[in-house]
Amino acid sequence: MKKYFVGGLVALSLVASSAVAGKVLAVVNGKKITTEDAAPMLAQSGMKFEQLPPQIQQKVVDQLVERELLKEKALKSGVEKTKEYKEALNKLKADLALEIWMRKQFNSIKVTDKEAEDFYKKNIDKFKQPETVHARHILVKSEKEAKDIINELKKTPKDKLKEKFIELAKTKSVGPSGKRGGDLGYFKQGQMVKPFSDAAFSLKPGEFTTKPVKTQFGYHVIYVEDKKPASTVPFAQVKEKIKSQLKMQKFQKVIKSEAEKLKKSAKIKKNV
Repeated sequence: MKKYFVGGLVALSLVASSAVAGKVLAVVNGKKITTEDAAPMLAQSGMKFEQLPPQIQQKVVDQLVERELLKEKALKSGVEKTKEYKEALNKLKADLALEIWMRKQFNSIKVTDKEAEDFYKKNIDKFKQPETVHARHILVKSEKEAKDIINELKKTPKDKLKEKFIELAKTKSVGPSGKRGGDLGYFKQGQMVKPFSDAAFSLKPGEFTTKPVKTQFGYHVIYVEDKKPASTVPFAQVKEKIKSQLKMQKFQKVIKSEAEKLKKSAKIKKNV
């Protein structure tokens, strides 16, 4: 049901957007074709008509013109009077009615700040963040290379250390992060291989390993830029996300309950 509803919201947004006037791209037998008519065609690409190269815009307009002419021909053919058309139209009407009804049900659901705060307190472990460290490293193949780099860093003034480390990482490191100055970003304990992780978490910001750290990848020299202590995400920071989650849970319960009630009074025959 959740999946269906999400799809429904997309469908409804498309229905709503079609009512909004867009830039007129062409006029076919008096009917205006706008950028809003092009939107469904471009939905999968994630691009707007205005973002397309001129030659692609022209192709899209040509397709829209052809589609409009074919629609006119289809209507003139009397297809609206066929049984197939009427059955398909009735199905579309029923599906649209369901979409709009479900949206109304969803919008009618309220979640208070207190409900969100109660959820936060009962599930506080979900909002705890472990200690993390922001590190850089230089990976080389031999212990000697690592020691040479360490000796060079030891000769570097403290205020120039980070700059020197980045320079050496770019020129000496054989790891993929070398081109980024060895930057590994923030990571938590255990996220890297144990020898590396243990060494990184033993350092203070601004310090580097004075002995090569050996792993299955080679020999590392590690520099720690920053550390973030273990913490708990404040309620204010996650309140709206929690409310959205609780609203969806309530909605699912409402729809499930309504469906169960309807089943009891309906005549249902399953063939599978």
